[in-house]
Amino acid sequence: MKVYIKNKFWSIGGGSAVLDENKQPIYKVKGRVFSITRVKYVCDLEGKKLFKVRNKWFNWFVHRAYIYDANKNKIATVKDKWFNVNQEYFILGYKDEIKINGKFFGLSSQILRNGEIIGTIKRQFTVFKDAFELEANHEDIPFLIALVIAIDNITDKKTKLL
Repeated sequence: MKVYIKNKFWSIGGGSAVLDENKQPIYKVKGRVFSITRVKYVCDLEGKKLFKVRNKWFNWFVHRAYIYDANKNKIATVKDKWFNVNQEYFILGYKDEIKINGKFFGLSSQILRNGEIIGTIKRQFTVFKDAFELEANHEDIPFLIALVIAIDNITDKKTKLL
């Protein structure tokens, strides 16, 4: 299954649209207004919160984002490296070992779970907003959307002041 995650050009809270291959909405990403930690929620179309993503409030050199499930339990920590030249991100605390091969902001990255490829992320080239193509099994899609949002949050935090 392929989905397209497109940050909205104009969104007060930093929301994103998640579309299927037919360009129909399949999930929503809602951002919280005036959030220092860039809180975002991955929701189904009815607005039920599936995951919460937020950045660590204060970062010295290594940036972190946290993924929470619908019951507000922290299920994963996503972090980068101090000098992140290769755009490497590490997913810690998740029930399985998750790794991203390839540069996240390159043309294509693979997502591995316990050494097996479970998804592919491709960056879409747009002028004013970030957009990604995510291909994975249907049951993995919501968590992987949260993972893409977490990495995008980390990158935004490092490159933007607000």
